[in-house]
Amino acid sequence: MSPVKPIKTFRDLLSFLTIIPVGGKEDFIFTAAENVYLFPLIGGFIGLLAATYFVGSGFIVRFLLGAVNSVVTVPTDVLSKVAVAAMTLAFLLVVTGLQHFDGLIDLGNAVGLGNLHDRKMVAHAWTVTYSGAVLAIIVEFAAFMGLFFIFSPLLAFSAIIAAEVSAKLAMVTIVWVGKPTHKGLGSIFLAKAKKKLNFVAYGLSVLIVYPFFAYTLSPLLGLVGVAVVLLSIPVALIMEKVSERVFGGVSGDTIGATNEVARAVTLILLAVMFALLAVLK
Repeated sequence: MSPVKPIKTFRDLLSFLTIIPVGGKEDFIFTAAENVYLFPLIGGFIGLLAATYFVGSGFIVRFLLGAVNSVVTVPTDVLSKVAVAAMTLAFLLVVTGLQHFDGLIDLGNAVGLGNLHDRKMVAHAWTVTYSGAVLAIIVEFAAFMGLFFIFSPLLAFSAIIAAEVSAKLAMVTIVWVGKPTHKGLGSIFLAKAKKKLNFVAYGLSVLIVYPFFAYTLSPLLGLVGVAVVLLSIPVALIMEKVSERVFGGVSGDTIGATNEVARAVTLILLAVMFALLAVLK
């Protein structure tokens, strides 16, 4: 195999899943669809960027709050956690171009409407309804709370990487099991992703998460990380059923929404598990 092809594949996947300017060509969507099983690898890379941002912004925010605290007393610990969690979540939303967030809003827009035609129409309209805003706020607030309650920077660093791997694994799962609602971006993925090769995504997720958790934290937490990431599979299956009821199948919007929901669920579960393990020590 030419060394150019893996480089092009990685670049095209990065072009599809992020706004990082890596010079992907016009066929990057088809390359991404044909190599959807590599999504967790890109998730690990995105997670690493976000985790590094989390640590770096934490130092800066604590320094600035320390300077403020020398003049007037402020709750430094709480404010720093709020600021860093919000900044990291914003980083993740921006670096992915808000495309998954937009899918979450579109799914929320369609929930509760009377007929299938109206649900499909509102999902493609440039609008945000009350239900769309509520769903987006609930999901992203859950992700924020997960980041806020993970009490250790080292744990948070690992959790962010695991959450992005989990989010991408959920995307792989929903495109593998779902059927398309109409011809479009989502249908391209659904058509090309029906491959046994997608099993590689699950192995990749374990290979990324377990060694990282085990080395930086402990073998036990490595198993915890793997277990939580694999819970993205039932999350994706539930999202597929939701999408089936709302849209009659899986669309690009619900694939993106699945990314956001899986990330939030993973962060919340890891925060709870880390807290339980701390209590049991």
